[in-house]
Amino acid sequence: DGGIMKLNGKRILFKGVDRHEFDACHGRAVPESVMISDIRFFKRHNINAVRTSHYPNNSRWYDLCDEYGIYVIDETNLETHGSWTSPGDIVTPETAVPGSKPEWRDACLDRIASMIGRDYNHPSVLIWSLGNESYAGSVFKDMYDYAHAVDAMRPVHYEGVFWNHDWDCVTDMETRMYAKPDEIKAYLDSNPAKPYISCEYAHSMGNSTGGLHIYTDLERYPQYQGGFIWDFVDQALFQQQADGTERLAYGGDFGDRPSDYEFAGNGIVFADRTPTPKAQEVKQLYANVKIAPDETGVTITNDNLFVSTAGYLFTARTLVNGVERWHADYRFDVPAGQTKRFDVAFPSVDTIAAGAAGGCGCGCGHPTEVTFEVDQLLAEPTDWAEAGYELTFGQHTVAVGAVGAVGESTAATGCGRCRRPAAVVVTDRFNDGMHTADAEVLLSKTTGGIVSFRHGDRELVLRRPNLTTFRPLTDNDRGNASGFDRAQWMAAGRYAKCVSTTIAPAEVRGGAGLVADYVYELAEPNRTHVTVHYDVDARLRVHLRAEYPGIDSSSVPTLPAFGIEWTLPAQYDRLRFYGLGPEETYRDRIHGAKLGVYSRTAAQDFAPYLVPQETGNHEGVRWAEITDALGRGMRVSAVGGAAAGVAGVAGDGDTAAAAAAAVRPFAVSLLPYGSLAIEEAMHADELPPVRHTFLRLLAAQMGIGGDDTWGAPVHPEFQLPADQPLTLDVMLELL
Repeated sequence: DGGIMKLNGKRILFKGVDRHEFDACHGRAVPESVMISDIRFFKRHNINAVRTSHYPNNSRWYDLCDEYGIYVIDETNLETHGSWTSPGDIVTPETAVPGSKPEWRDACLDRIASMIGRDYNHPSVLIWSLGNESYAGSVFKDMYDYAHAVDAMRPVHYEGVFWNHDWDCVTDMETRMYAKPDEIKAYLDSNPAKPYISCEYAHSMGNSTGGLHIYTDLERYPQYQGGFIWDFVDQALFQQQADGTERLAYGGDFGDRPSDYEFAGNGIVFADRTPTPKAQEVKQLYANVKIAPDETGVTITNDNLFVSTAGYLFTARTLVNGVERWHADYRFDVPAGQTKRFDVAFPSVDTIAAGAAGGCGCGCGHPTEVTFEVDQLLAEPTDWAEAGYELTFGQHTVAVGAVGAVGESTAATGCGRCRRPAAVVVTDRFNDGMHTADAEVLLSKTTGGIVSFRHGDRELVLRRPNLTTFRPLTDNDRGNASGFDRAQWMAAGRYAKCVSTTIAPAEVRGGAGLVADYVYELAEPNRTHVTVHYDVDARLRVHLRAEYPGIDSSSVPTLPAFGIEWTLPAQYDRLRFYGLGPEETYRDRIHGAKLGVYSRTAAQDFAPYLVPQETGNHEGVRWAEITDALGRGMRVSAVGGAAAGVAGVAGDGDTAAAAAAAVRPFAVSLLPYGSLAIEEAMHADELPPVRHTFLRLLAAQMGIGGDDTWGAPVHPEFQLPADQPLTLDVMLELL
């Protein structure tokens, strides 16, 4: 209808995934229990469609899609990619199968006839697909004609004609694989005759699915009708090792040659069906209900085709510095396809600010942020989730003033950390420091940096913290040759040398203290100078500021990251933080994260991607506590305004945008392995025994990308240009 696919008169939007029939224990024979688990996962994560890539599925799968309400693109068992392409996407039409070769016509017609004959009466099947990546030709025209002859109701899909538009007549929609957002936008702006879907997009290999929101933003075009993420589940098999343990093995691990190795590990769930951190982003961006709270109410857009929001529960919350202070339940009725605004009895900002005022006056306080949140919940239990299950959310954050801002007077009374006895300054030929009876900070005059941060017999510095301008490569990084392009940054921070040291007693925050400035020369061709500043006050609070000045050179590649990597004793494996969570987040994958206070462990944050890679990063962090099981360790707090750096990353909507003016958020990760060990390993079982914990404090890290895994770079707005200054600005405190 007017170049738009409609269901019962309403424009349909596919929020889909491609799904291979694959199970880590049973291979291609997926048990019914796993099918049910998969489809419940779909519903819990707002996935409304599936493409049976690349063959008709078990009949039971269609029954479940009918029952649970999942749209299906049913795909003919036809895949001949290897017959007509060579490395480098060199196309050889003359070798394509089936092409226009008459000897293949009957076999292909038999396959589509068998599929349609079996699945015709399933209401979940909305579209027939002629196959996958098999080029074009007259055989597809015969298949298309057959499908419409026996079923005039359903449209027909086929992507392969992208390679030969002379055969555009064999598909009722424009469909592409891994088209870039700008390419899709150009098509939609051309006043096309056909609707558009991405039959495969957002290649989710390893730590990926960055920039998904750029695709979902295209939903504003009526002829953009969604897409199918590649893909649903990592394809890997449990393999027993010689010592009796099991691991998830991929291509080549069974002696198979040739092999594509880990290239089938593209799921938004791991091979054992546990959710990956990517699922958090998919769930939020695929939600049919959009929620935009403000300080006095909420605007709700209902993109469902037929269902109002009257049957759902909406919970409004107010959080102060990430901690809930107020909540109330509401019922909001927004008809399908409409937007409405409702008043919410949020406590006023003035009331909240008055209640939060005070503090101990010693400088330990942080700017007060108020987050107004509204969540959409199931009001009643369903077959796929319990009552109270959250489907989506919206947040709006404002900064309402500072409580004992850093830099003000020290006081003898206040919080426990600030009632410590005043520290004494000590100087020596090789180190200067400050200490009390049971704690110390020691700064080096030779190698540079902090060499001791101790409370009692608990030492937090195993090795002097290093500058880092590197991250372990992701699958996308390897695919787009990021390692080749950015090789100089791998060594630049790790092997930087200290070329200047200035350290002396001084007044710090109103009392006796110590100030040190170190200049490091990065081990890269420009020999860039990075300044690291420490000042220590009488309460042993350490202000750490690391400044990368930017390089005025067009020949320098963008940075993977900038900050500090710190080796801690293994017992400091707990991370509690106020930032975007709970799962890992990156500059281009933050929309599914909420601003709040979260508790994690180093083991939890090491996501088990098939090939170990960059993982565990948390963006928009205001403070983080790194502790042992008894809560002992240190607290790291953001200092300064976001205008001086680029780490102020907003969450969904404007979750963190307003608050970013109050402090310069940083990024943090706490993992059981260091960056180099992760970079070297091809399987998790190749990593060394856990002996230390590795803390990374970053001013910023580039995004992870996800348009594809064979060349697409991270989008420019999520990269870190080498000529842009970066500053990590934090306060360290012993706990």
